[in-house]
Amino acid sequence: MTEIFCDIADIKLIKKFNKKKIVKGFTTNPSLMRQAGAKDYEKYSKKILKITKKPVSCEVFADDVKNMILQGDKISKWAKNVYVKVPVTNSKGKFMGKVIKALNDKKIKLNVTAVYTSKQTEQILKNINNNTSVIISIFAGRMADTGKDPIPQFKESLRISKKFKNVKILWASTREPYNYVQAKKLGCQIITVPPSIIEKIEKFGKSFKQLTLDTVKGFLLDTNKSNFIL
Repeated sequence: MTEIFCDIADIKLIKKFNKKKIVKGFTTNPSLMRQAGAKDYEKYSKKILKITKKPVSCEVFADDVKNMILQGDKISKWAKNVYVKVPVTNSKGKFMGKVIKALNDKKIKLNVTAVYTSKQTEQILKNINNNTSVIISIFAGRMADTGKDPIPQFKESLRISKKFKNVKILWASTREPYNYVQAKKLGCQIITVPPSIIEKIEKFGKSFKQLTLDTVKGFLLDTNKSNFIL
């Protein structure tokens, strides 16, 4: 099974999507927090964590090893269901293996984010144990946006992480509902999806005949509303 996480930080939407059985967790990041209007990062995150008992990823925003570890340690104490989200590199491109190892050694659940290659996955695996939960978030959509095929990176990452029962590969930066089908076929344990796409996934199952009828009816309705004449 590929679990669906909701990628959002808006409090109202989290309350709404927390009620959906299809949603098994939530992922956030500083950008989503900003879009949601968060002013106090800690207070806002704790509000989210009070809404749901499902896994929630909250990201560190420091850019150096020492402060990432300090922030990660602090975030880990906010709730039992929190995952500390750590970027695979800092803004200078330095691999954050020391951060990953330090937090993992403390048995802190991690979501290692902004991953693009199986080589990065391999680096992560070299810095974790076989017990504490680790999610590796591979950014499929952003890869595809630049003309790169994400599938080979997922296949290899899934292959090399098989021996780690505590590791889950997450399909991130979802662009369309069909990505869920792709993630399932690959065997990704998680896909994180924006609310609007989750609602489309819930409507899966229409036949080709029904899709044709819906499309033609939509065109006809718009034609009639526009009073087009030939």
